[in-house]
Amino acid sequence: MWQQFVESFLLLAHSFSTRGAWDQAFNLFPFIVLLELPFYVLVVGGMLRYGLRHWRVPVRRLQYPSVSCLITCYSEGDDVRKTISSLVNQRYAGRIQLIPIIDGAIKNSDTLYAALSEAKRWEGTEGREVTVLPKWQRGGRVSSLNAGLTLATGDVVMALDGDTSFDNDMVENATRHFDDPLVAGVAGNLRVRNQGRNLVTKMQGLEYMLSISGGKTGLSEFNIVNNISGAFGVFRTSLVRHLGGWDAGTAEDLDMTLRIKQYFGRYSGMRIKFEPHAMGHTDAPESWRVFFKQRLRWDGDMYYLFVRKYRFNLRPSLLGWPNFLFTLINGLLMQLVLPYLIVGSLAMLLFIQPLGIVLGTLAFVYLGYLLLLLAYYLVYLATVSERIRLDLSYLPYLPLFPLFAFVTRVHSGYAILVEALTHSHLDSSMAPNWVLRKNKF
Repeated sequence: MWQQFVESFLLLAHSFSTRGAWDQAFNLFPFIVLLELPFYVLVVGGMLRYGLRHWRVPVRRLQYPSVSCLITCYSEGDDVRKTISSLVNQRYAGRIQLIPIIDGAIKNSDTLYAALSEAKRWEGTEGREVTVLPKWQRGGRVSSLNAGLTLATGDVVMALDGDTSFDNDMVENATRHFDDPLVAGVAGNLRVRNQGRNLVTKMQGLEYMLSISGGKTGLSEFNIVNNISGAFGVFRTSLVRHLGGWDAGTAEDLDMTLRIKQYFGRYSGMRIKFEPHAMGHTDAPESWRVFFKQRLRWDGDMYYLFVRKYRFNLRPSLLGWPNFLFTLINGLLMQLVLPYLIVGSLAMLLFIQPLGIVLGTLAFVYLGYLLLLLAYYLVYLATVSERIRLDLSYLPYLPLFPLFAFVTRVHSGYAILVEALTHSHLDSSMAPNWVLRKNKF
């Protein structure tokens, strides 16, 4: 075994002294330049732009719109207390209405009683109102959001998860964007609350930091935010009602984002913002099995929305040219096509080249991604990060991230294939099967 390892290592070293490894690496170069590299340059440019603008003195607020927080709960138990408490104790001059919606309240009586107890605890708090809404029959997250929307009285509505807690300046930071009448929604920031549990949660914490905190900050500067997270989305209440509320099916967060963007082509200046300082904290899967099961749903849902539901709506007359091009490149090519290009290129290398050449090529590509990632990470620390010490703790795990990203890309291809062949979004845990099947596309 050790002899084989040494021989493979020597082949790897030798491959860099030959023309073959560099030729094969060059063959992969178009995938990086044409798809990955421009995306990184765009995001890094946006982060730098944000950092330069953020150094200015903030504008004093004149408006504090009333806020309704729709807290979707299913099986959180006592964890819902943290969510309610973190929202009641917001440092915000405006009124905040909290509506915890308990889906399947008969089965989830512990969550219902925890929410009712917490509501009683804060009863009479000035400027805060907690109204628990039990839904006795389970209908899924979308039905909970729409039920809560009927009771919402705030000018701004927040769609929040019952197992997510928030910094006490979250509402202040999120709602300030609505001083601009052209802002339709705000994507909140998310960190992994249990990131220190094990390697699985640590890699997800790093992923959230890079793709959400850093990535969406950069995209927001060019008004091409890719998604308003379902765990933490902020909207104008009037716009959500105009759209008829959330749409059942699955992946209601990306669905709502795409529906809002369909007005961008008709209303110049309409925007979705991302606020890195509106911070929520959520728990990530703590095992690889649960993690990949979650991503199976996420990536399959993306195919369902882009290819099945909105295939005729992805055009510049609706989305506007910037979001149309971004959706075409990032949403369709990078998310739906690139996984198969990666797997196909690797399979071709393994089929036609010796192992040493293959390992040399992969090492070349890995090194390129790692250097690119390091530059991205440093720019993020310098311009966006509001928790420098925590974000620096991810540095030792940075060399593992290209491998993590490769595995998730390959798994994404599998998830897309499963959805294409089986309509797997109809088996989502986000809603009962009978609800999803009534909205089949």
